[in-house]
Amino acid sequence: MSVPKSNDAFLNYLCQFIDVNEQSMEELITKARATFQVLHLKKNEFFVKENEVCQYFCFVESGILQHSIEVLDEEKTTYLALRNSVTSSLSSFLFGKPSRKSIKAIADCKLWIVDLKTFKDLIENNKAFHQFYYNVIEKQICLIDDYRIDLLTLKPEERYKKLLTTEPKLLQEVPLHYLSSFLGISSRHMSRIRKNIN
Repeated sequence: MSVPKSNDAFLNYLCQFIDVNEQSMEELITKARATFQVLHLKKNEFFVKENEVCQYFCFVESGILQHSIEVLDEEKTTYLALRNSVTSSLSSFLFGKPSRKSIKAIADCKLWIVDLKTFKDLIENNKAFHQFYYNVIEKQICLIDDYRIDLLTLKPEERYKKLLTTEPKLLQEVPLHYLSSFLGISSRHMSRIRKNIN
């Protein structure tokens, strides 16, 4: 059995990470989906600020969330969550401790959020959501591992070219200064690289 494509982007995303051949799984993931609430953030509003406790886990239906830290009074982008992805300051969210980073909307966002109590209940009692969470975290760990190795082994030009291939949406949707920070490249050097490649 295949799940028909829905107009619900969040439900479609959840279904990518579960065994949709089981009808019970489809029903369970639809129930999980129904527990999330809508949150709208305007550009430059915060999902969480550094040193505050992150209250939610979220799916980004539209917009972009920038994860950042302050280093010697300079903002450094550590991650960019685009539409059709899930994100949180996970350690802060799960363990109730101050977030080591800020998460800010760099475009108007529509998010689907869930609080910790509901999240834990889904993990423990909803087989489909548990499978979704396991699979999405496994994928993220692999991506983070690749990213850290790339920072150490690839030249700036090579990192940019790889991003062109693997994440073209980032280059289309994210302002240059956020991208250069994410790649560990100065804005001036990034401009030269783009000029030479394009």
